[in-house]
Amino acid sequence: MSGNVVAQNRKARHDYFILDTLECGIVLTGTEIKSVRAGNLNLKDSYAAVERGELWLLGVHISPYEKGSYYNHEPERNRKLLINRHELIRLNGRIREKGLTLVPLSVYIKNGRKAKVELAIAKGKTAYDKRDTIAERDAKRDMARAVRHSGRDDD
Repeated sequence: MSGNVVAQNRKARHDYFILDTLECGIVLTGTEIKSVRAGNLNLKDSYAAVERGELWLLGVHISPYEKGSYYNHEPERNRKLLINRHELIRLNGRIREKGLTLVPLSVYIKNGRKAKVELAIAKGKTAYDKRDTIAERDAKRDMARAVRHSGRDDD
């Protein structure tokens, strides 16, 4: 991923094991791209799915553009993702075979022009997996704090 990050789905890394990532283009209307560049989008509870041989981004909320008048878009419409046909076939097979899901991790502007989404092939975490992740994070934080304070003389 390279570019100007507009939005991130932080909850995805908490709720899923990320197995692989890929970059896709998004088909947007004129007012949608202006809203995206302004950072007016929300990736919470969004996902991607293969329907009728095409990849779609579902559940993404892009707020209407303030200066858009009657040309404005519907905020939660399904948006087509651009991906190579061979990648789509491979991806669809992998998802159906192992029961995985596609979750957007971030949306960014690449080369100052095009909106891209970073999709993750993910497997859902159970409650105890989430607790383990939180425990590991807390342990790392405690170790870092201990190392940082070990070099000091508290006399």
